[in-house]
Amino acid sequence: MSERLSEIRARIESVRQLGQVFSALRGLAATRAQTARDQLIAVDAYARTIAVAIGRALALATAQPEPARGDAQTGLVVFVAEQGFAGAFSERVFAALGPSLAMGELFLVGARGAQLATQRGVKPFWTGAAASHGAGAPKLAERIAQKLFVRIAAQKIVRLDVVYTSWSGQRRFEVIRRRLFPLDPELFASRANGEPPLVQLAPEILLRGLTADYLHAQLCQAALHSFAAENQARMEAMAAARRQVDDKLNNLQADERRIRQAEITEEIIELSAGGL
Repeated sequence: MSERLSEIRARIESVRQLGQVFSALRGLAATRAQTARDQLIAVDAYARTIAVAIGRALALATAQPEPARGDAQTGLVVFVAEQGFAGAFSERVFAALGPSLAMGELFLVGARGAQLATQRGVKPFWTGAAASHGAGAPKLAERIAQKLFVRIAAQKIVRLDVVYTSWSGQRRFEVIRRRLFPLDPELFASRANGEPPLVQLAPEILLRGLTADYLHAQLCQAALHSFAAENQARMEAMAAARRQVDDKLNNLQADERRIRQAEITEEIIELSAGGL
């Protein structure tokens, strides 16, 4: 029985250490999620500024976009989980996309999610690691944009959408799909209020440059939203794991008390029998 007791005590210590790991991971995820949400304030303001400039540039532009080649496809930039312990974060994105996940050119961002996509038989056109911290989102967006510009310039992509997960509070995760290219004039029409801008570039050239800036801003925005949501999902997964650890710990401690009580009872019986 003493061997059984020492075994349970060893398991209790192991479970306690596991609980400490879960708590540490939860705290780290919470810090990262909050930092990313704070950084989104500046990125959102930047994206709005670019959108206003595009609205005014569209009012000046007269040239129509060149027709796309017949072999052009729809491009999808999809942000999924970079690391594990995030619950069904990537699966939620894949479920929202459905059959369109295997259509067109897929640019998949997130190492862990890319592994899951491979298991599903999905073959992305390009895969890359997501940002490891919020401050890395602009560089990640630039890296993705460079890949996209090559395909757009070669007229291999006729339309480009970005898909990412946003967390809106109260345990609500929303998978968002947003059009990036070509620009939707109606989306920017309401932003073209005010006096016509003074420009030194041809409106078409100005619009082309603003479109590139807008694409970068939207990718940066999506990267930060996904980063914050992934860490929020990880925080909730670790909280659930910690609750399971606490339940397991309570059960083990109850077993420890029962075995210890049984040992004490056995010792008392032996001492009583020896005194007779």
